[in-house]
Amino acid sequence: MELNPDTLPRVLVNQAYYQTVSRKRPRGDEDQNFLSECLQNANWLTRSLDQRAKTIMKVATEIVRQQDAFLMHGVDHLRPLNLRTVAEAIKMHESTVSRVTSNKYMMTPRGLFELKYFFTVSIGSAEDGGDNHSAEAVRHRIRQLIVQEQPEAVLSDDDIVLILKRGGVELARRTVAKYREAMNIPSSVQRRREKRAMAKLAAV
Repeated sequence: MELNPDTLPRVLVNQAYYQTVSRKRPRGDEDQNFLSECLQNANWLTRSLDQRAKTIMKVATEIVRQQDAFLMHGVDHLRPLNLRTVAEAIKMHESTVSRVTSNKYMMTPRGLFELKYFFTVSIGSAEDGGDNHSAEAVRHRIRQLIVQEQPEAVLSDDDIVLILKRGGVELARRTVAKYREAMNIPSSVQRRREKRAMAKLAAV
């Protein structure tokens, strides 16, 4: 894993130039103090940028460790994850992890994802002692079920609830409807009408 150097700010401190200017300018305390302050600020900036890059790498590495199943097998294997879990694992403050993951992207074998994508809420298991599921993985499952449905067997939200429960996901009907609407997927009534119309057109 590595950072994309093209996206990183490049700041270099020219120590030779500082030495040259220091020798040529008058030796007054005010001038020397100004030059010293400029050098200190420049060095502080370069150290800060280096520390920022290391922090991004540390957070991204932990995300990869936590979401290794997703990287190997896809969205269905995305695990529930929150900022606190990553922060505690790398011994940083939660606000630092939040700041580092904002507007940052990771290129993975599964494509390009914003780092925030890997943080998803937990949905309980339908089985006692079963593993929880990530909301993003459940939304993906709902999308798959709807894409695969046939015109004569369009799934209602209640049908989807039952299928998810058989797969170990405990979800209320209203939550299924909320997820479906957030993905701009019409209701079962609308989908049935559209699929029948498409089937008639295909038969012509």
